[in-house]
Amino acid sequence: MKTKLFTLLLLVVVSNSFSQTALQLLSATKKFYTANYEMDFETITALSYPKMVETIGKEVLQEQLDKSYQNDEYRLRYQLESMPFITRKIQKIGNQSFCVVSCRNPVRYFYETKLSAEEAAAKIPILQEINHTKDVTFEPKRNSFNVKRSTTYLAVFDETTNGNWAFFNLDDDHQKAAFKTLFDEKTQTVLGLGK
Repeated sequence: MKTKLFTLLLLVVVSNSFSQTALQLLSATKKFYTANYEMDFETITALSYPKMVETIGKEVLQEQLDKSYQNDEYRLRYQLESMPFITRKIQKIGNQSFCVVSCRNPVRYFYETKLSAEEAAAKIPILQEINHTKDVTFEPKRNSFNVKRSTTYLAVFDETTNGNWAFFNLDDDHQKAAFKTLFDEKTQTVLGLGK
């Protein structure tokens, strides 16, 4: 009888801690997405994986973020304030937990200088490649491109994240490169993020 009671208690504790971790993951993901939506580079940096921030450098990371959202050529904006997230199973690899999180994330590129039809046509394949999508539409009246894309975040929980989930935005080439530098090929393959 005691064995059954202990087993049941253990299952409740494990189930509760897993749900708590999943709820923490969802909450942290929403904060990270909102920080990107609001272009809050301090919060993005605070929620980013610490070793990635250290590798890139805090100031450099914030400059890269600022430049990717607004520069002399265009302004990039997330179009939707909130988004439902698709989370893969939380995976434990060694002493670290990982979760790949994705969502549909339409963005808009507002160009600073009026684009001719030829210039707009030339930008479409570039935006398709950058955003990994074929769904790019130029809207001449707004001098902008509507891009329907998916965004992928990698959430990491380990001894460096102070008991919180921390993120890589894998849409960002600099962060993706840092991820590939910080984690071995086996980890990348297990997460389905190799090559």
